[in-house]
Amino acid sequence: MSTDTLGVGERPATDPRSPIRFLAFGLVVAILATVLGVRLFMLQVASNGQFTTLAEANRSVSQPIESIRGVIYDRNGVPLVSNVPSYTVKIRPADLPEGRRADVVQRLATLLGMDPADINIAIDSNPGSRFDLVRIATDVNEQVANFIAESRLDLPGTEIVVESRREYATGPLLSQVMGYTGPINRAQLDALGSAGYLPDDLIGKTGVEAQYESELRGSYGVQLVEKDASGRKIQVLQTVKEPIAGNSLDLTIDVKEQQYAEQALKWGMSLAGLKRGVVIVMNPQTGEVLAMVSLPTYDDNLFAHGISATDYAALLDNPDKPLTNHAIAEHFPPGSTYKLVGGTGALADGKIRKSTQLLTQPFLTIGDTKYYEWNRRGWGKCNILCGFAHSSDTFFFQVAAMLGIDRLAYWADQYGFGSRTGIDLPGEVKGTVPSNQWKLDTLGSEIYPGEVFQAGIGQGYDVSTPIQLINAYAALANGGTLYRPQVVRDIKDANGKVVRDFKPEVIRQLDVAPSVLETMRQASRNVVVLRHTYNLVDLPIVVAGKSGTAEFGTRDAQGRLPFHSWFVAFVPKDPAVTAKDPNGFKAVSRTDSDLVVLAFAYDSRTKGNAATEIVKYYLQLHYGIKKDYRNFDLLKRGNFYESN
Repeated sequence: MSTDTLGVGERPATDPRSPIRFLAFGLVVAILATVLGVRLFMLQVASNGQFTTLAEANRSVSQPIESIRGVIYDRNGVPLVSNVPSYTVKIRPADLPEGRRADVVQRLATLLGMDPADINIAIDSNPGSRFDLVRIATDVNEQVANFIAESRLDLPGTEIVVESRREYATGPLLSQVMGYTGPINRAQLDALGSAGYLPDDLIGKTGVEAQYESELRGSYGVQLVEKDASGRKIQVLQTVKEPIAGNSLDLTIDVKEQQYAEQALKWGMSLAGLKRGVVIVMNPQTGEVLAMVSLPTYDDNLFAHGISATDYAALLDNPDKPLTNHAIAEHFPPGSTYKLVGGTGALADGKIRKSTQLLTQPFLTIGDTKYYEWNRRGWGKCNILCGFAHSSDTFFFQVAAMLGIDRLAYWADQYGFGSRTGIDLPGEVKGTVPSNQWKLDTLGSEIYPGEVFQAGIGQGYDVSTPIQLINAYAALANGGTLYRPQVVRDIKDANGKVVRDFKPEVIRQLDVAPSVLETMRQASRNVVVLRHTYNLVDLPIVVAGKSGTAEFGTRDAQGRLPFHSWFVAFVPKDPAVTAKDPNGFKAVSRTDSDLVVLAFAYDSRTKGNAATEIVKYYLQLHYGIKKDYRNFDLLKRGNFYESN
């Protein structure tokens, strides 16, 4: 029968599915199984567990243990910042599929109440690699944090981390001094990576948080952790190195004095419609800063909680610069407060004596140019006590001409003008003191005679910072010692042991006879006694000081320039006015002053000197003077320019 006629189920005699083929296939399978078994034996047994160990190692990674950042106290032990636990949302860009990024970012933004743009900015500005975590949000609500942690499939690359967050107890009151911490940037990471800093670290950005970063940070520890295939931590296997807590700082700042200073400055700014202002209080015997207020300011808790890009941009774009500490980081013409330099120099160089009288006139002339007395009348014949008290411009035009610009610059340098004071805060600028060499280097010509006049009254090229000015008067008050101002008193370890004690640091002893400084202190008291500062003399305490106004900017429709106002005062250790010394000259002749206070009123244009009224109010608060001596009328705005 042919194959064409085979019935259903019938096979030909040469069917390929014969028993021989099945036998051959089985033999091959057996041989392969034997080879694989031998290989498995070699991997598991003969290698003595080498590959098992490697597999375990692949699941075990070293991770840093964050140290506790040091805290900060005022001079009386009042805590100013603490560390509080906080849920933080982070993203590992390598685990975030690019195709799902927009969806994940939008979901997180909705959950966290954020702008998606802020999350994208955080991811794109990551200073580390794509495998490093990026901080997206801090201080996240616990329920939201738990929901995000449980939504790993919907939010790939997202992790919840519990870390400490800074909580600033006084908020805006001390923001300019304290500063804040923030995410490390690329430049900082490049500079500090070798010191153990990580791409998602927080670092001090401004204030003492930045200045004392290395002391506050502490030392990170190391732990060995086991992770699953998705990278989630399963357990801590071993603590390799324990973290070391950061040191703590005791400031020289007194919170109570800071509150008094802020209260006085806010009052003056509100009444006079000022946009910027500064008050500094200092102990002239040590250089310790007791209060430093710069307004407008900001709340450092905004940064601690995670400031949005919109809010940060608003602070940056504010024309009155709330992020700038105007006490140290901006300089302004010092005006008549600078007459301290010319008076000291002329007495020390023998150009004048205490009794020397100069004729003060309505104006002096150089060529065709008239240089006017501020009141356009003059004061007749004046010695240094009279000329300083009335703040006579024509008196100090003559003094500056006697000295010449280079000797004037020398005495300015003695008082610390034109150089950074070295205060332990970042961002200090050095100001400018003109000299012939300075102008040659800067503008290509020597100083003109009229510019010497202007330099004698703190105008023209002269600019100084508020911290320089108060430091100069502190040296006058203490008898000639120029200290480096400081805001940190000591550093303590986690056990409260002092590891660094900041003793007063002398910049220089002024190259001047004590009698010269005594004369200038008496001249400063005469400013108050002759009522150049209106009723300041009526306070039941002895106050000496100097006011100043300094023109700047563009003239108004009446041809008047806007001006800043200054007042810097010092008070003897025993400040009470006595019957034996009713004018206070004996009191200020001593060098035991323990309080110097300065106020700066930016663009004041008020009837009287706004800064003087601010200092007066501070002194009332500080000494508990119940009677109110403030002259509200003097803070009327209108560019009166009636005081100097």
